[in-house]
Amino acid sequence: MKEFSDIQTREIGLQKSLTAGQLSMIALGGAIGTGLFLGSKFAIGFAGPSVIVSYLIGGAIALMLMGVLAEMTVKHPTSGSFGAYAEHYLGPVYGFLVRYMYWLCIVLAVGTEVTAVGEYMQFWFPGVPPWVWVVVFSGALIGVNAMNVKSFGTLEYWFSAIKVFAILAFIIVAAWLVFFAGKQEYGFQNWGADGGFMPNGISGMWFGVIVAIFSYLSIEMIAVAAGEAKEPERAVKKAFKATIFRLVVFYFLTLSLIVSIAPMSEILEGGSPFVTVMQVIGIPFADSILNFVVIIAALSAMNSQLYISTRMMFSLARAGEAPRALGKVAGNGTPINALVLSCIGIAVATVIYVLFPGEAFTMMFAISMFGAMFTWFMIFVTHIAFRRRVARDGETLSYKIPGSRIGAYFGAGLMLAIALSTYFTDEFRATLPFGALMLVVTLIGYVIMRAKKSRAKQASPAE
Repeated sequence: MKEFSDIQTREIGLQKSLTAGQLSMIALGGAIGTGLFLGSKFAIGFAGPSVIVSYLIGGAIALMLMGVLAEMTVKHPTSGSFGAYAEHYLGPVYGFLVRYMYWLCIVLAVGTEVTAVGEYMQFWFPGVPPWVWVVVFSGALIGVNAMNVKSFGTLEYWFSAIKVFAILAFIIVAAWLVFFAGKQEYGFQNWGADGGFMPNGISGMWFGVIVAIFSYLSIEMIAVAAGEAKEPERAVKKAFKATIFRLVVFYFLTLSLIVSIAPMSEILEGGSPFVTVMQVIGIPFADSILNFVVIIAALSAMNSQLYISTRMMFSLARAGEAPRALGKVAGNGTPINALVLSCIGIAVATVIYVLFPGEAFTMMFAISMFGAMFTWFMIFVTHIAFRRRVARDGETLSYKIPGSRIGAYFGAGLMLAIALSTYFTDEFRATLPFGALMLVVTLIGYVIMRAKKSRAKQASPAE
């Protein structure tokens, strides 16, 4: 059996320049994007005020995921991350599937973010076609990702810092209105209005978890970025702890305050729930300021996702499971060819936006969901195999998370349940069939690739 160090060796070439603070902000950059600022509207449409419970369930799954990933990442920091872990602990076919399905998911998620930017820009420029903004902002962020990783990390740090400060300001203002302003129209009584706390029952609350999982998607980016960290073990430990706390607090507090201030009917009629709340409150220009923030949030998430999809394709190429050219690194340490290929999501998003401007965001959201759910499920399954191997070999982990072994089983079961639930919603009904089709196509690709490798190996001695 190959050593994991063999995988780490073949991925040499990327620069190790990211700090613990930048790792945390990269993860926040990916996870605090359309999921919170725009996707939360879809979750509220399913769950009503019980969206708070939906995001708490999603947060619990994310917490379990961060725990199992932290253990594996501290032991094996590499850009291939959970794809490399699946290859080593489950087998080559699983590593192949995880990398490709995750790459597809993130590439399409980039499309989701950029279509959201088109939506947000309509607030200021309703006469300009959204696809124009898709092209303009995409070009700028592709240029950023073509720079060295240190420049990317610095920009992403400040992008994410803007979001974090804006959310904190929102929480302070909204909390003051709910708890101290003395206005009866704001408060927890709104949780029971417009159909009650669970207007669509328990099923509506559960369907809200689907959106919550998509919202938390990208927290796993820390594990991928660890391959380019200065001191991976110390940086990863610090970043994991900081990220999960911030995410759960931000999502829980902001959504609780949103449904305490804005009537359900107004939230569902508007764009971003954050902008709707500012309009309801009536703070001058606050809605424009917040619209600027949510655009920054989407661009930040897109920036992080371009980075992560590029690194995953780079890992595939270095594993011999994608064209060798995609594993080449430029002088500044950036896999430019892998970046160019990973921009396909932007192209898909632009085409969909031109053809279906009204449904573009929901469509991209639904078809990118499967890869996310499959990846999280496989991370949990990989951790189960990882812990069994560690116990069998009598190893002692330098970093252990309490309850991670049980959490892996619970997490895998919940992700399977969530994936099956998508089939019973109109908005996500395409997720499972699309995902299953892509899984089959990827498997066929793996079989063809292995057959070619086998023939080449057999032919080489004769030559």
